Amino acid sequence: MPEKSDSDTFPASDAFAADLLRGHTDTIVMAVLSQGESYGFEIFKTIRMATGGDHEIKEATLYAAYRRLERDGLVESYWGDETQGGRRKYYRITDAGRAVFRGNVAAWITTRRIIDALLDVKDTTP
Repeated sequence: MPEKSDSDTFPASDAFAADLLRGHTDTIVMAVLSQGESYGFEIFKTIRMATGGDHEIKEATLYAAYRRLERDGLVESYWGDETQGGRRKYYRITDAGRAVFRGNVAAWITTRRIIDALLDVKDTTP
C-alpha cells in the first residue's frame, strides 16, 4: 500500500493555510518578541497557545528564523543565566526589527483587504 502524503491526511485548506503561515514565520516571531524578550522554546509555546493549538511552527524552522533575523539585525540574542535551570538563549527585537515588523503588518493588512475583496469575503469583525 502506498504511503499517504500530506495531501492525503490533511484537507487542502489546511495545507494551503500552512503554506501561507510558513511565509510569515519571521513576522510571527517578531510579533512575539514585540511583546517582550523570550527564549526559543517559550516562543514556540506562545505561538502554539495563540492559535489554540491549531498551528505550531516546527522548532527547526523557528531556530532557522532566529538565525536569519539575527543575521539581518532584526533581533539580537544573549545567553541568560542558569538560575532558572538550563542555560537559555534569549531573543529581543531591535529597533530595525520593530520597523520591519510594522511594515510587514501593514503589508499583511493591505494584502488581506485585497484578497477579501477579490474573494467577496465580508468582514465579520464587530
